[in-house]
Amino acid sequence: MSGHDIIVQFLSGMTTAATLFMVAAGLTLVFGAMRVINFAHGSYYMYGAFLAAAVIGRSGNRLWLALVVAPFAAAGLGAVSELVVMRRIYRREHLTQLLATFALFLIFADLALRFWGGSFRNVPRPGALDGTMSVGGGDFPVYNLFVIAVATVVGVGLWLLLARTKLGWRIRAAAEDTETLSTTGTNVARLFTIVFVLGAGLAGLAGAVVSPLVTVAPGIDVGILVEAFIVAVIGGLGSVAGAAIGAVVLGLTQAAGVLWAPTWASAFIYLAMIAVLVVRPWGLLGTAER
Repeated sequence: MSGHDIIVQFLSGMTTAATLFMVAAGLTLVFGAMRVINFAHGSYYMYGAFLAAAVIGRSGNRLWLALVVAPFAAAGLGAVSELVVMRRIYRREHLTQLLATFALFLIFADLALRFWGGSFRNVPRPGALDGTMSVGGGDFPVYNLFVIAVATVVGVGLWLLLARTKLGWRIRAAAEDTETLSTTGTNVARLFTIVFVLGAGLAGLAGAVVSPLVTVAPGIDVGILVEAFIVAVIGGLGSVAGAAIGAVVLGLTQAAGVLWAPTWASAFIYLAMIAVLVVRPWGLLGTAER
């Protein structure tokens, strides 16, 4: 095993981590503020990928346009979901919330089949980001590095939002005590809508960014939801920083599995989750429920 192989697998793992972070960050934001696990979250990722494929195919391979249209469209779908369904079940028991979001997942999956059919799509990479570059004595796809860069920008942006803005303060306060927050004059219902829309937009962005790297087809919503949920659990539900750490742990664990035990690679991510939960049941940066 050469040093180049290790570097390539490391960067491949970071590419996976970048995608999972963008999806899991939205999932954990929604849970942190609202205490709702949204089973339909993977649908926004799938719609982002399908919309990116449509935009890129019809605009002459303009990725930048897809990166604008897909997140905003996914955010709009999230707004409709929140206003029509989620707002009515925030104070219901968790089983009701899970059933409602699972129903949304099924509805969105059926609509995707109606809109785009059951065939798969391969999205071309833009010319400026196609090809490879020399890394550690070997070649690595430029587009994968672009995905890592986008996730880094998203992570910095979320940190600035949560740590340096009044909206971020309110989101963090909602995660602690929504009743106390409402006494400060904050419109909690509107805040929940903003958080839900932000989470859906992040998932749509992830789908658009990763569309040239995956086969865009019905069913990609299920796989990404499972992995994003594992990331959120490892990092600690409600913690964006934890989602970043969990994504890196999962991405590198998966890459190590491919490198050293390919036939068992798919099991490595579950072993990583079990190992973390045995030590810290509430995740690496999560807090125990009071």
